[in-house]
Amino acid sequence: MSNGQALLREDGFVAPLAPIPANENSQFHRPLGAGSWEFAAKRTVDVFVSSVALLVLLPLLLLIAAAIRLESRGNVLFTQTRWGLNGQKFKVYKLRSMYADRGDVTGVAQTTADDPRVTRVGKFIRRYNVDELPQLLNVLKGDMSLVGPRCHAVGMLAAGVPYEELVPAYHGRHAVRPGLTGLAQMRGLRGPTTRASKARARIASDLYYVQNFSIWLDFYIMVETVRREIRGGNGF
Repeated sequence: MSNGQALLREDGFVAPLAPIPANENSQFHRPLGAGSWEFAAKRTVDVFVSSVALLVLLPLLLLIAAAIRLESRGNVLFTQTRWGLNGQKFKVYKLRSMYADRGDVTGVAQTTADDPRVTRVGKFIRRYNVDELPQLLNVLKGDMSLVGPRCHAVGMLAAGVPYEELVPAYHGRHAVRPGLTGLAQMRGLRGPTTRASKARARIASDLYYVQNFSIWLDFYIMVETVRREIRGGNGF
């Protein structure tokens, strides 16, 4: 059950995953058991929710943008290259949370607690994941979905080595669009992946989602994500 080939649930139950071909960057397998109507429904929900959310959140986003500009020089938004559907690369949008001259445009250098690169406004918006809200534009464009494996920077390291080396089945997570939230994040598997065990557990959750996708699982993940964020964000 190594290399992220099982999902360890919070109750200790280990759910095995069906084999996923390793190191196949050009072949991505459709989630098992999902019907075409579910993918159509997923995209419909993505477009509707992201459109409404952007309209509702626009005043908040403008207020935060002003705060970012007042505190430090640089663009309010920044982009990074991330892995997307079928291994395609795309530019993800985020609110700038670091000093412009200290940020890592590649995204490979992960943020740590008390990171000196992060501004005061940045600490607040990262804690409550507000810096991710511009990704609603990515959802509307079709680069991302509301729910799916979180998009990783190309070349991201886990426990000091590339994810592809740590988990050979890594690219199996790219059979679906990356999401604003996912099963791994809902279960608290977020933040720097300095431990190999945490990185494998995160990818195991992503692969489990890919193989067990349903519109009902998406709704469950969204509801649980909102519930946990209301109880207190824990990003940094």
